Amino acid sequence: MVSPRDADQGELVKHLAQSLEGKIKMPEWARFVKTGVSRERAPEQNNWWYMRTASVLRKVSYDGPIGAEKLRSFYGGLHRRGHKPAHFAKGSGKIVRVMLQDMEKAGLIKKEKKGRVATAEGYKLVTAAAKKSK
Repeated sequence: MVSPRDADQGELVKHLAQSLEGKIKMPEWARFVKTGVSRERAPEQNNWWYMRTASVLRKVSYDGPIGAEKLRSFYGGLHRRGHKPAHFAKGSGKIVRVMLQDMEKAGLIKKEKKGRVATAEGYKLVTAAAKKSK
């Protein structure tokens, strides 16, 4: 049996994103939004929402219970401030919250006292994607 931790993580996220496209929907505003203050432009990929959601699901299934603030830190980056030194900036909180809420509605994760954890259906989806990526 293939464990999701043993699989190639890039391929795992790609296969997971393909399976999520039917379960969740990308909001209209997501085509125009940046993913954080450390970015200069919006993502260029058409399916970036599903790729990020797949990455969030993978992260929740590995590290759960995990909250939105930890995920914001994970998806942050260096904020370039012109001549001043760069500092770390967290990623967008709205994007992470909406993704978590959409996955809760789809039944892939559930909320607990200390954060969110993957449900049995969420683990099953991640494991199936791992089998495809091996």
